[in-house]
Amino acid sequence: MVRTYDSRRPIPAETVDRIVKNALRAPSGGFSQGWGFLVLDTESDIKKFKTVVRPEKKPENWFAANFEAPLLIVAHSNKDVYLDRYAEPDKGFTERSDAWWPAPYWDIDAGFASLMMLLTAVDAGLGACFFGIPIEKIGPYRSAFGVPDEFMPIGAISIGYSDEPPRDLRDRRKPTGDVVRRGRWDQPYE
Repeated sequence: MVRTYDSRRPIPAETVDRIVKNALRAPSGGFSQGWGFLVLDTESDIKKFKTVVRPEKKPENWFAANFEAPLLIVAHSNKDVYLDRYAEPDKGFTERSDAWWPAPYWDIDAGFASLMMLLTAVDAGLGACFFGIPIEKIGPYRSAFGVPDEFMPIGAISIGYSDEPPRDLRDRRKPTGDVVRRGRWDQPYE
C-alpha cells in the first residue's frame, strides 16, 4: 500500500479506464454484481472528498483526509441486489432475507473488485492504497456526492505514481505455517 504519491504526474485516461474495467471482471455471488464505483479524478472532487470525510477529532490520523493522489475510486456495495438475486427461482430461496448468508457477500464482492483495481494499478506501474472512510462521515460523503442509500461505501482506493522509496516487506510477513493450514487446523501448511 502506497501512501505518498507524486501528485504532479497525472494518470493516463486509458490506464484509469483499464483499472475500472478490470474491477468489473471480478467475481460476484450469483453474478449479482452488486457494486458501484465513484471515480474522482479532478483536483476539486478529491479536495471535496477529503474535506467531507475529515473527522473533527485528530484529522491528521486519518489517511482518508490527508492523501495527495491524482485518482480516487470509492467502492460501494449494494446488499439489495444480492437479496433480490438470491430470491429468484434458480437460487432456491423465495424471500429477500440476509438471515441465511454466512458472510456479507455484497461487501466481499466489492472488496474483490477493489483488489482487481489495486492489482491493475500495480501492473500499470502505479501505487495504490485501500482505506476506510470514518463511519460518522458516511452520511456527509453520501450527501456531497449524491450517493443513493442502497450503496454503502466499503472503502476508497487512492492511486498515483509512488513517491516512496522501494521497500522489502518479506521480513515482516508472517510465516506461511502461521496463517495457512492443510487438512486440519492443527496442521500447518509446509
